[in-house]
Amino acid sequence: KGGVPGTTFRYSSVGLMVLGRLVEKLTGKSLDKALRDNLTTPLGLKDTGFQPLKWVSAKSRLVATDARTSRGLLRGTVHDDVTNHLGGVAGHAGVFGTARDVAVIGQMLLNGGTYNGRRILSAAVLKQMLTNVNRGKPAIDAERPGRSADHGLGVEMNQPWFMGRLASPTSFGHTGFTGTSLLVVPSRRMVAVLLTNRAHPNWSWSDPDIHRVALHNVLAT
Repeated sequence: KGGVPGTTFRYSSVGLMVLGRLVEKLTGKSLDKALRDNLTTPLGLKDTGFQPLKWVSAKSRLVATDARTSRGLLRGTVHDDVTNHLGGVAGHAGVFGTARDVAVIGQMLLNGGTYNGRRILSAAVLKQMLTNVNRGKPAIDAERPGRSADHGLGVEMNQPWFMGRLASPTSFGHTGFTGTSLLVVPSRRMVAVLLTNRAHPNWSWSDPDIHRVALHNVLAT
């Protein structure tokens, strides 16, 4: 139902799962170690990573998620069932973090791949990442009929459904099912991070897009 490959856009977590496997192939490391060695450690981020129960000293720092499944109340355990079956580490889900840490990642992207004078991503990689690879293609998303196909490599671009009035051809970011989002607006030199908890106690009770748009509209004034 997604159309001929290459002609339409439909978000699929499978694509990010494959990307995670590619990272493992190219680095020769498991995805959690690749994230640690290539991103979080160089950026000095101590509160971001997979499987936080292994490194977070106080479990109370970890917000609870879905309480309605056979797994019971989850705290510090990935909400996504597929990632859970994969051991808590996958390309599409399972990373825990704080707003401060996510903002540092956003600032690095805003700075052209550098943070505190240290280069994390090359300018060439960042340029490729922020090139709209789906220009002109129709998007399929029953939940978000206003969505466009505009997408870079790993980031969504110019999407009013979550960016609100901060949407523009150069604005980019990403959202998470549990209610998280990162938005970078180069024209305003702005990074906006929102970590809501849509999945507790029942993920069907709230639409995080409403809150994302409300926040971003306030920041746009």
